[in-house]
Amino acid sequence: MIKHELCCIGHITHDKIVTPKRTAHMPGGTSYYFSHAIKAFKDIDYTLVTALGKEDMKVVDDLRSMGIPVEVMPSKHSVYFENIYGENQDNRTQRVLAKADPFTVDYLQDVEAGIFHLGSLLADDFPLDVVRYLSQKGRVSIDSQGYLREVRGTQVYPVDWKDKRDFLQYVHFLKANEQETLSLTGTEDVEKAARLLYGWGVREVLLTLGSNGSVIYDGKEFHLIPAYKPAEVVDATGCGDTYMSGYLYCRAKNMSIDEAGRVAAAVSTLKIEKMGPYSGTKEEIEQCMAHAEQTFPQINQIQ
Repeated sequence: MIKHELCCIGHITHDKIVTPKRTAHMPGGTSYYFSHAIKAFKDIDYTLVTALGKEDMKVVDDLRSMGIPVEVMPSKHSVYFENIYGENQDNRTQRVLAKADPFTVDYLQDVEAGIFHLGSLLADDFPLDVVRYLSQKGRVSIDSQGYLREVRGTQVYPVDWKDKRDFLQYVHFLKANEQETLSLTGTEDVEKAARLLYGWGVREVLLTLGSNGSVIYDGKEFHLIPAYKPAEVVDATGCGDTYMSGYLYCRAKNMSIDEAGRVAAAVSTLKIEKMGPYSGTKEEIEQCMAHAEQTFPQINQIQ
């Protein structure tokens, strides 16, 4: 049985994206944006496990035609998101018009990887037994966003992560933005929040601060990662997923946390400059890191 270096597990969604400039329909979800971005790094053994309705299988065909291995867990429906952005791309209003089936341990029995990135979109995508099971096979990475969103009707409401401490003991990498960090920990103090999440079991805590960069805590050191200024802000959808593709690629290759953070920041900046997923190269990422204007996090508490 093949053990991949990196595996992303998550639903491919149907996204309706509304911005002040345009409305567009396109595929989306963590697994979609993550898989497109990982193509820039050609030297990694990567695979995708997704679930979607039959009506959206063309997206899987397109990914496979680009050389991305994809396994599909059957689902009655795809997840259908409506994302509405204002002038500030950090703010988003969201509705869910359809849901897909959650992932199961039974389906994931034959999936082997060094790192599993779980692209949670909704609170019930990955039950505790799935996270526990995968942690026995590799390092688990989670984007906290899905566990902090509950659907009532079609409306998405922010909620605390139920049983988060039961989950986080199995998580090596956790990403959260500013609002998610506050929801998870009850504090806006980045140092305090990071230490708290580490104390709950997370080995690498990644706190993203939008245009102010990001902070990564590994229990020993706070790594201050700059944001690279984009030439133009076009589409922020999938930036967090793109960030994680760069970070986990580097960590799978045993690169340092600081280098991984900078690669993650650069690829997410390049993604925000265009509509849709990242389609550039590793060389463009390196150019961004070398030449783009940088903004470092200003965190007074961190010494």
